[in-house]
Amino acid sequence: AVPPPKMADEESKKLTAALNVMRRMAPSTIENSLAGLCELTPNLTDDLLNNVDQPLKVEMDEAAQKKFITCDYNRDGDSFRSPWSNKYFPEADSEALYPSKYLRQLEVDANAIFDVYRKLYFEGGSYSSVYFFSIEGSSDEKKGFGACWLIHKDVDSTEEDLKKGWWDSTHVFQVSHVKGETYEYKLTSTVMISMVMEDSKLGSCDLSGSMNKQKSETLTLSKTKGTNHLVNMGTMIEKMDDRIRAIIMEIYFSKTRQIVDGMRLTSGARNRQMDKIAASLKDALKQSKK
Repeated sequence: AVPPPKMADEESKKLTAALNVMRRMAPSTIENSLAGLCELTPNLTDDLLNNVDQPLKVEMDEAAQKKFITCDYNRDGDSFRSPWSNKYFPEADSEALYPSKYLRQLEVDANAIFDVYRKLYFEGGSYSSVYFFSIEGSSDEKKGFGACWLIHKDVDSTEEDLKKGWWDSTHVFQVSHVKGETYEYKLTSTVMISMVMEDSKLGSCDLSGSMNKQKSETLTLSKTKGTNHLVNMGTMIEKMDDRIRAIIMEIYFSKTRQIVDGMRLTSGARNRQMDKIAASLKDALKQSKK
């Protein structure tokens, strides 16, 4: 039965309000905040879980003896499929979903390539996983499919004042055929970062944040130029990662340092410094939206 319009509007307003709350939560506390909202509004649980980005988790593939990242794109009930062995952990029922032969081969090659990328850019304490899947409305998987590229890195607390830290990158593609050997790649990238600092002088400081970017490109496949789906997607991911890193360094770290330094200035100088910071933040945010 379709709910009455007024009831549907009320539910929509509650969901919007809940999502607005979650957008203001630090990634380090997002799981507790989400659990609290689900307890307050149990009827919105599915919508909240589908719309709120959560920190990535890592599980062990007992068959391949390698760790893999879990997400909605490799989940079937309470089980998660590993890209290394193509098996579910814990074992799923006989109706569990698996990628087709074509998508599975792309997935195997993508994981091998992305593992090298992870080692070069993120080094130790990091994990990567890539999942390919069918998309609704596409009868031919060679002309339309989806892919999710994930990286999770735990920051080692080598410094005495660094309590914990992590970095999560999620890149989701929707690939659709345009004509001939031309395809459209729609990329949605989300980065979540968290660093919790704590010592006797500083106290507790949680430097956390998240960023979401989208980009669409129309690219061709060419054997002579050596381009294929993995090359096209990998190039877009590398450019997006560089862009997001630059924004995070500029906004999260440089501006925090300027604000702390500005707190020690005299009244007049402090006001001028804060005006300068506000202006530069506006410029940085305008640039990030382009």
